Amino acid sequence: MATCEWLSGYNCDMLKSPSAVNNTILSVSSLNRLVRECLENAIPLSWVSGEISNLTYAASGHVYFSLKDAAAQVRCVMWRSRAQLLGWRLENGHKIEARVLVSFYEPRGEFQLNVEAIRRAGQGDLFERFLRLKAQLEAEGLFAPESKRALPAFPCHVAIVTSPQAAALRDVLSTLHRRAPHLRITLYPTPVQGDGAGEKIAAALAQADAGDYDAIILCRGGGSIEDLWAFNEECVARALRATRIPVISGVGHETDFTIADFAADLRAPTPTAAAELVSPERSALLARLASLHDRMSRHLERAMGDRQQRLDWLAGRLLHPAERLRQRVGDLQAVALRLQIAQGHRQATRRQQITLLAQRLAAARPQPGRLADALAHINFRLSSQARWQISQRAGKLNALTGSLKALDPGAVLARGYALAIGPDGRAVRDAAHLTPGNPLKISFSRGSAKVTVDQVVTSPEAD
Repeated sequence: MATCEWLSGYNCDMLKSPSAVNNTILSVSSLNRLVRECLENAIPLSWVSGEISNLTYAASGHVYFSLKDAAAQVRCVMWRSRAQLLGWRLENGHKIEARVLVSFYEPRGEFQLNVEAIRRAGQGDLFERFLRLKAQLEAEGLFAPESKRALPAFPCHVAIVTSPQAAALRDVLSTLHRRAPHLRITLYPTPVQGDGAGEKIAAALAQADAGDYDAIILCRGGGSIEDLWAFNEECVARALRATRIPVISGVGHETDFTIADFAADLRAPTPTAAAELVSPERSALLARLASLHDRMSRHLERAMGDRQQRLDWLAGRLLHPAERLRQRVGDLQAVALRLQIAQGHRQATRRQQITLLAQRLAAARPQPGRLADALAHINFRLSSQARWQISQRAGKLNALTGSLKALDPGAVLARGYALAIGPDGRAVRDAAHLTPGNPLKISFSRGSAKVTVDQVVTSPEAD
């Protein structure tokens, strides 16, 4: 057993220890409260199956009954907030499965179950089938929001797919007649419960889709999951998505959900709500029409007033043609005067510019006499400079010529000297470089001679 929280200084371990309890004095209310805390903490929220007996619907809305099997029974209570969500009425002898919290009613010291939810026995398997099919079709994209089609704003012809004996049909028809008596209605009868109902519903949807309708209502009243199972068939879901006409689903109560609700283009919480969604209320449309009529009338009245005001303003500006001509003549005379003044001013400006340009032209005009004197002076300076330059260049040339003559080997030879060329073709400057028998070429001022060295006489080196 799980350990309970402390309550008034005691816990569940005291219940397991007689010696501890014997040594402690508890009030009855403390004991009952301790028992309730221990039970609620020790046993988690669970599903319990059994048969209903001793059923009582209290005026407060709470439901009291016993849940029993062949060997035992236990008291149960379902509070009003939970009972309102049940969607069907309990009866003695019903086999159910209840989701309960094990508790203890302290004022009377009674063990009881607080019921959170109830389903008919065997509904757990159906619900699992429902979840598996829903997950499969959702994975295929059958419930994708982008594939949903919008209902027409002002339908004229609506098809209803349901059973002619269904109470939901009467609610839908009365709602449509009240809200939109002009709406045409065509019924496609089909069983909505029992074996083969799913295939028949799918066939009725296909027949309705072949007609010229603005919308289709698929409806049925509330019931258990078994009663509504035909709307959880895969064929119905695929038939809903195959229609070209938008379909609104109004199956069961607000707390009931079927595969058809997810596959339809729009889900209504009840059949009556489906009829309200597909039919705009005639009184509301008439009221809106009257409102639009009033707005249009006010708009036209305001527009006419604006036009009349503008017409009055334009009428005030309207002049007789003769008066307009007189105004234009006066304007023309004023423009002519302004043009005459501007022309005189412009002519005076041009005259001043011409005078200024003439003065500049006279100043820039060439004077031959002055230019001839300047040219003679320049010619004289140029001649003087040229003579001076020639004299300078002639003197420099004579000096260079003298230096060149002094260095001319021909002049040296002319004074009686000779140039000895050795066998290597170079001038001989030192006799020590020669040996007897070497051929020499002797160049004179005039002519040359080839000789052979007989004897080499060297001069002593200077100290």
